[in-house]
This record gives sequence, C-alpha cells and structure tokens, in this order.
Amino acid sequence: MIKKFDSPIFVTKPALPPLEEYTELLKQIWDTKVLTNNGPFHQQFEKALSEYLGIRYISLFSNGTLALITALQALRITGEVITTPFSFVATTHSLWWNNIKPVFADIEPVTFNLDPEKVEAAITPQTTAIMPVHVYGNPCNIEQFQHLADTYGLKLIYDAAHAFGVKINDESVLNFGDLSVLSFHATKVFNTIEGGAIICHDEKTKHRIDYLKNFGFADETTVIAPGINAKMNELQCAYGLLQLKYVDDYIEKRKSLSALYQKLLKETEGIRCLSEMNGVRHAYSYFPILVDKDKFGISRDDLYEKLKAHNIYGRRYFYPLISQFPSYRGLPSARKDNLPIAEKVADQVICLPIFPELTHENVNDICDIIKDK
Repeated sequence: MIKKFDSPIFVTKPALPPLEEYTELLKQIWDTKVLTNNGPFHQQFEKALSEYLGIRYISLFSNGTLALITALQALRITGEVITTPFSFVATTHSLWWNNIKPVFADIEPVTFNLDPEKVEAAITPQTTAIMPVHVYGNPCNIEQFQHLADTYGLKLIYDAAHAFGVKINDESVLNFGDLSVLSFHATKVFNTIEGGAIICHDEKTKHRIDYLKNFGFADETTVIAPGINAKMNELQCAYGLLQLKYVDDYIEKRKSLSALYQKLLKETEGIRCLSEMNGVRHAYSYFPILVDKDKFGISRDDLYEKLKAHNIYGRRYFYPLISQFPSYRGLPSARKDNLPIAEKVADQVICLPIFPELTHENVNDICDIIKDK
C-alpha cells in the first residue's frame, strides 16, 4: 500500500540563495543607507539581467502586476484588448485597472496558448492591442501574432510571467512584441521574493516606463504623467543579483525532474503531458498534465483530492478560467461556447510539484500514487 508523504509536497517551493552571501550584501546596504530609488544594486541588477537574458532594455518593478499595469500605460492602450482566459487573474486585472475592456479568445489545444486565428476573428475597430501569455513558459506563436499586429495596426504585449530564460532558436522570447512583462514572484523559476520587470526595445520607451513607475517624475521638478510607485528596492535587487548566480542550476534540476515525470507517466492511459517544443530552451516553470476521466478512470478533481490525501498539493492552474470569475463572466466574449478548448483544458489540467529541492524519489512516489488504481 502506498503511504502518504510525512510532510506536505507543494506544487512549488522557492529557491533561495545562500544566506551568508545575502548577509554580505545586506551589510553593504546598511553601510550606504540606500534602500530604494535606483540605488547601486538596482543599477547592477538591471545590467546583469540584460546580459543574462539577452535583451537591450529592462525596467525593474516591485511586482509583476504593477509591471503589467504600467506596460499598458506606457503604450497608452485604450479601448479593447484581446487576451486569454487561461492565465492567472493578474493578466486581465491589469486591463481592468486601466479601464480597458478585455476580450477573450480561445486557446490552442496543444500549447494552451492564445490561438492567433481566434484572435483575428475577435478584432474590431475598438481593438488596440493583443496580450498573449507564454503559458507555462511555452512560447506563443510569435510570427503569427506579429503578423496580426502589423496587419491591423495593433500593439503587442506579452505576459511572460512564466518565461524567464526561455529562448526560441537561441533568441530570448522577451525580444518579441512591443513589450514583455516578467514576474519574479516567489513561486517563479527566478524570484526576488516579489518583483517583476518590463522589457522594451528602445531607450525612449524605457525612459517613459521608468518615469511612470516613479510617480511620473522626469526630474526633480517635472512630472510628465500620473505615475505610480512601483520601484524595486535595494534588498530585492541584491537578492536578485545572487539568484542569477544559481538560476541555471535551478533550471537544470527542474529539467531533470520534468524528464522523469515524462518518462514515468508516458504510458499512463488518460494522462497527457505537454511535449517540449522544438528549438525552445525551456525553463520548466510548471509540470501540467491533463486528465481524461473516461480513459483514466477518475476525474481531474478526483485525482487532485487523491493527491491531497497523500500530502501532495498540486494546483489546478488555471481553473476556473478568468472568464468565469464574477468580474468578467458578464462579458460577451466570456461565454463558454466562445471558449470550448479553454473550458476543456481548465476542467482537465493539474500542475504537479516541481522545484529544485524535489527529489527523483519524490517524483517516483508521486507518479506511483497517480498510477495506483
């Protein structure tokens, strides 16, 4: 009989840098008394991130949601924006906070990313932008979305919260579209406890973003826009600099765990794992599976409860769909018959635990529980 885990195994656990190394950097902060406002660690961290990620311009934020909100402000987006219902709520909340109407389009059945064909069908004269999400870090159809943006004169903003370090044919996924937005939340592959960033492609746009995240100040006496306070502080920046030393190791460990899950669940009838995409350097942010009740024998929710009974806490990312929350379900585009693929995936998906401290033995045990009838 399979025993339950002695202590909880959550879907993720944050990777932290060595405390003694962080303490050394904290001493420097205590010496300088510089805690925020574009301090020395902030400047070092932006430079180091640009080099690591292979991008030109990056602006650090205190969290990813404020980065999304500011990205829309930076591009002066209004009217309607087409986005996915299959994401974390922050994606759509950022539109609502900017008085922008979200328009939901369905997702692709293989990648779970926004479907460009469904997006094109949803474009109206009120559409000003498209906001796709690189779901689970799997890149969207970059070429088709850029074609749509160019053809219809739309802005293209990628929610890249899951896509830290992801590359397509050795090119950072962050170098596409008008802007990309990262999250450095504690649950992510790369974290600064809380945090986020906007990636842009020219110096003028970076200046505007930096003004907007600092109350709109262009200089000591000039305010160019009604900005907010969304700066990343020096403690987070120092922490982030250390994380960069170890993130490749974190990703390699996740890759190994992902490969083991794939191997152990490959032949399990009714369980579908997402395949790796050709030419993509993945970050292995999540390990989602789909549960086909008819073939597997029990539903996704039954499996979710079964895992919990064994002290394993997967997450139904993303269930329910954003379009089903009270704030958005009244929108015409939120109708279930408009989003059949997203509805099906949301009812079948569960993300299994994956984080650097998880062991191969843990994964073996989790898979044994899944396969035990």
